[in-house]
Amino acid sequence: MKTRLFMVALVVALSSITKINAQINLGEKALGALQTGVASFTFSDKDAAAMSKEAVRKMDSSNVVAGPKDGYTLRLNRIFGKHAHENGLVLNYKVYLTKDVNAFATADGSVRVFSGLMDIMDDNQLLAVIGHEIGHVANHDSRDAMKAALRKAAIVGAVSSQSDKVAKLTDSQYGQLASAILDSKYSRKQESEADEFSYAFLKRNNYNVNAEESAFAILAAMSGGASSDFLSKMMSSHPDPQERADKAKARATADGLYKPYVQMKFSNKATTATKKKTAKKKKK
Repeated sequence: MKTRLFMVALVVALSSITKINAQINLGEKALGALQTGVASFTFSDKDAAAMSKEAVRKMDSSNVVAGPKDGYTLRLNRIFGKHAHENGLVLNYKVYLTKDVNAFATADGSVRVFSGLMDIMDDNQLLAVIGHEIGHVANHDSRDAMKAALRKAAIVGAVSSQSDKVAKLTDSQYGQLASAILDSKYSRKQESEADEFSYAFLKRNNYNVNAEESAFAILAAMSGGASSDFLSKMMSSHPDPQERADKAKARATADGLYKPYVQMKFSNKATTATKKKTAKKKKK
C-alpha cells in the first residue's frame, strides 16, 4: 500500500488488550545485528502495512470482537462506514468488547475501537478520535512507529543487517510485534499534527468540530480522577488532554465555529427490529 498509512492511538495501547507476551531468547550478537539493521534499512509503507496486518490478526484472535449484529458494531458501521475509503485508504474496522477506553489504527488500515470508549463518547466525539488515528497514517507516523516496534520487539529475522528485505515472521513473533505496537509512543509534534488532521477531517465532512475539544475534555476529566493502573498509564503516555482540548477550542474559535459542545444521545444496543431479524434468521 503506497498511500500514507497508519497506526496507533489517541489513547495509547494497553497491556490488557493482548495476552501475547511470549519471549524470544536472543544472543547478544544477533540482537546487535538486528538493531543495526532496523536502524539502517529502508522500511516502506508497504512493509509496515504487511507486518501490521499480521500483528492485528494476532490481536483480533486475542480479544473478544463484537459480531456483525452486535449493537456496538451496528453503531460503528453507521457512523464510520462511509469513511472506509478516507484519504484513499482502504480501512477495515472492528470493536473490541472491553471496558478499557481506547482506539487505535495500524499501517494496513485496520481501525479498532474499544467498547469502553464507545460507552462514554457520542458519534461526533468518536469520529474525532478516529480522525486523529487516520492522521497518524497520513503523516507517516505509522511507518516510523512500526520500525521502532521492530527494534523494541527485537525480532530476529524481521530485518537482515545484510539486506533491505523484510522477512515473514512466525506467529509468536507477530504476537511480540503486536505488543510492541500497542506500547508505541508518538512525539508531542506528531500528536499535535494528528490532532490538527482530526479537526480538518471533522470540518471537511461537515461534522461539529467542537466535538474534538469535547472528546479531549472527557479524557482530561478521566485522567483527573484516574482510579486504575491502566488509566493512569494511558494518560501519562500522551500529551496533557486538557492542553489538547484548549488547542482544539482555539482552532474552532479562529474559524468562527466555536460554541460549547452538548453531547448527543447515543446507544450501543441493537435496535428491536435488528434483534427480531437476527432471531428470525436463527430459527430458519
